[in-house]
Amino acid sequence: MAKKISASQMRQQLRSAERKAQQDLKRAERKFVKEVEKKVDKIVADHNRKADRHNRQQLAKIRQSSDSSVSFTVEERHLVERVQGAIAEQDERETDVFLSYARIDGADVAEQLRSELEALGVEVWFDDVAIKAGQSLAREMDNGLTRSHAGVTLLTAAYLGRRFWTERELGALLHKDTVIPVLHGVSFDDVGKFSSFLKDRKGFSTEYDSVEEIAAKIAEAVLLSSE
Repeated sequence: MAKKISASQMRQQLRSAERKAQQDLKRAERKFVKEVEKKVDKIVADHNRKADRHNRQQLAKIRQSSDSSVSFTVEERHLVERVQGAIAEQDERETDVFLSYARIDGADVAEQLRSELEALGVEVWFDDVAIKAGQSLAREMDNGLTRSHAGVTLLTAAYLGRRFWTERELGALLHKDTVIPVLHGVSFDDVGKFSSFLKDRKGFSTEYDSVEEIAAKIAEAVLLSSE
């Protein structure tokens, strides 16, 4: 004979079953999250191991091909070490380098620089600032740097012109630890004249090195940090 229960007992049993179901669901969710996190950690670790191996291989090639021709000045070595140190503290980024230039007088050199960097295994995001002439580019550059390990700014006469930047904006940009200035058609004195904020900044220059040599120096700065 079936045992009778009251409505209050039924409600109590339902609440108990609901609590148990909620507890079971939470346990299942925690287990699922842990499994996903474990898989993600493995994927990230595998990716980083491959990236480290790739970067070491690329750096070995760079050094092998450039030992006899590429040398760093004291200021350039300090620049490379500064970038390496800043990149080492970053989270993962979408690409290695954000390359910014002014199309009016920098397109050819920028294209060559990108080609040389990519040949060395450096992933490059190419940005043509000329398409935004007349606007402040500080926010766009910050976005580019957020997505990349480092920024390369090809400093030409047009790029230094105030049609793109205010004095303070460009000064603030070039003082970021992950920005690498590359001068083309302008001197370090020219850069200092544009902004008093830039007098103590250094970079690479096509006046002293070929684009190929500059690419090798940049590659060492942005790839070495993964070792």
